[in-house]
Amino acid sequence: MKTLFIPLILVIFCSQAQETTIKKDTIKLDEVLVTATRANKKDPFTKSTISKKELEKQNLGQDIPQLLQMLPNVVTTSDAGAGVGYTGIRVRGSDASRVNVTINGIPLNDSESQNVFWVNLPDFVSSVESIQLQRGVGTSTNGASAFGASLSLATEGVQTNAFTEIDNIIGSFNTRKHNLKFGTGTLHEYFNFSGRISTIQSDGYIDRASSDLRSLYLEANYTTEKTSIKALAFGGSEVTYQAWYGIDKTTLENNRTYNPAGEIRNEFGEVIDFYDNQVDSYKQDHYQLHFNRLLHNNWTANIAVHYTYGRGFFEEFKQREDFNAYGLTPININGVEINQTDLVRRKWLKNDFYGTTFSIINKTEKTKLIIGGAYNKYDGDHFGEVIWATVGSSNNSQRYYDNTGIKKDFNIFTKIDYKLNEIFNLFGDLQYRNLDYSVNGIDEGPMQILINDTFNFFNPKAGINVELNTKNSFYLSYARANKEPKRADYESEKKPESEQLDDIELGWRFKYKKAIINANMYYMYYKNQLVLTGALNNVGTPIANNIGKSFRLGLEIDAKFSLLKNKLFIQPNLALSTNKNIDKFENLDGQLQGLGNTNLSFSPEIVASSLITYTPFLNFEMNLQSKYVGDQFMSNLEEKSSILDAYSVTNLQFQYSFRPQKIVKEIIFKTLVNNIFNKQYESNGYFYSYDDTSTNPGETTTMFGAGYYPQAGVHFLTGVTIKF
Repeated sequence: MKTLFIPLILVIFCSQAQETTIKKDTIKLDEVLVTATRANKKDPFTKSTISKKELEKQNLGQDIPQLLQMLPNVVTTSDAGAGVGYTGIRVRGSDASRVNVTINGIPLNDSESQNVFWVNLPDFVSSVESIQLQRGVGTSTNGASAFGASLSLATEGVQTNAFTEIDNIIGSFNTRKHNLKFGTGTLHEYFNFSGRISTIQSDGYIDRASSDLRSLYLEANYTTEKTSIKALAFGGSEVTYQAWYGIDKTTLENNRTYNPAGEIRNEFGEVIDFYDNQVDSYKQDHYQLHFNRLLHNNWTANIAVHYTYGRGFFEEFKQREDFNAYGLTPININGVEINQTDLVRRKWLKNDFYGTTFSIINKTEKTKLIIGGAYNKYDGDHFGEVIWATVGSSNNSQRYYDNTGIKKDFNIFTKIDYKLNEIFNLFGDLQYRNLDYSVNGIDEGPMQILINDTFNFFNPKAGINVELNTKNSFYLSYARANKEPKRADYESEKKPESEQLDDIELGWRFKYKKAIINANMYYMYYKNQLVLTGALNNVGTPIANNIGKSFRLGLEIDAKFSLLKNKLFIQPNLALSTNKNIDKFENLDGQLQGLGNTNLSFSPEIVASSLITYTPFLNFEMNLQSKYVGDQFMSNLEEKSSILDAYSVTNLQFQYSFRPQKIVKEIIFKTLVNNIFNKQYESNGYFYSYDDTSTNPGETTTMFGAGYYPQAGVHFLTGVTIKF
């Protein structure tokens, strides 16, 4: 890290020399990297795009899901309660494992869990040029199937002028963020180098929910008139104290910041202490190489290769564990056989993910044709070690479970945008996807785990956009998506089935002078949807089960109004939906019972937000952010005890900037006060059921329980960005 400071000093000096000779600030080369995964202006899909300028305003160290929380039909949550550490996002009621995420068109979702763990890429938004969120199936092609949304991230474009930026943030719960960015500007006409180092720490709102996050980003570009080569190396490391256990209703009411992770109990079951190192520790390195070439006759070729290396563990203190679950040999002491022990275990993940994406694009006045595809392979090791035990032998080279998951993913697609005339634009997309997933070895228990599944999916999409006039346009689209089960689905069901989604989107876009309005209706019909039951497995992963038929029907409206000569902007959005299991059956009280049409879990019927931006004078801006999330069930049974109550949160942000115009180009002061009304609320939870036969002999009674993840009351973040 220290070696970066020498070139940084040179960059600060060079930035003044180059600024007068280069007129153009940024070369927009990266659009071709995301062309295959993003929707353009006239594509018939529902989308929201956030620019770098908008992201910079919100970026005070919180994870990317927190920065997207004001978008339509988006619900976010934080395990630690304050947006740093493990965070999650749901779109249209679909959890993060059903949101397709790409960086420059390269898949980011973990191949087995299909989730994205943003904590592994802390402060990555500081290196992002724009983010596009497509709700529904959208135009996703590479990586995990989009069953709720697609999230496309494009890294920063080439900066032609040298620059240096220093960003320092402090806040509640001992939160602090420090980063340093630099860029050489254009060197010898063709070359450009840039980078960033970041560190984020926080104690968290929840007890002991600390985070220690570090990241690095390096980029090199070679650009000529017809060729661009971009090489990226980025990654992060995280050590977070575990905060994924949640708390029950009684604890929530009496001690809402309590964290049960690492509890040490005496022989009477009383908590007497906590294990200090009950942590999750993970590192992830990403490498991307993109080659783009402008060919003759309006053809452009793009090929990328990538590699991701992830490794880490989470450590747990466990009490009174059986020897046979860990391969430990019982001990005979004075004629008494000892077969239980207190111990510390580590559950490891080590994985390699690599592959290529490619596309060729032809663009004429009326037609845009894209032919492309991808091949990716994941190779992941899962193993556990006992690193300490009170009795019995423990050897950290001895693994008490050990298995390997391998996943191969191939797809090929053809997309076409055709401008029929000045009014009608047609869109078509055909994709074939082949998957091969296998797991073999010994899993926890110990028990043999053997998975060997192959999937062949055909995913067609079609739509039309109608430019009625300069103010109004309409679109209609149909898209099909098929999705394979996650590893956790195989562990909770003997033979989970793949899912199928048919998504219909009907939208209206209005733009006139100082008003922009977007409205759309959607109908998403599922077969064999793997819907969250509300329960968690032993590592905090949500459990999902196949259901027969289900649907999501909704209306989404978002708008932007400019008032007071562009000094005041109002951006409201509203999502209304009904989300149903069709003819739900469940085993309750020892009998299979028909429950009719029930609400899908974690799918609120109302989600609304508003952003009011006011600029009373030059370079000073105020933002008032409000978010409302309606009641939602944490199960599919419509059980009252599984209701997660509605909540509303209001945040207030200030930003002031000025330009000294000498060595320092710009200084920006930012302050964000979250939850200014100090509301107590829970944005996430879990729900479980179990059969009780002890109350009435011979009868089975289904009992229920729930857990909650409380979020922080009023808290703040403030800091300064200095640009050279």
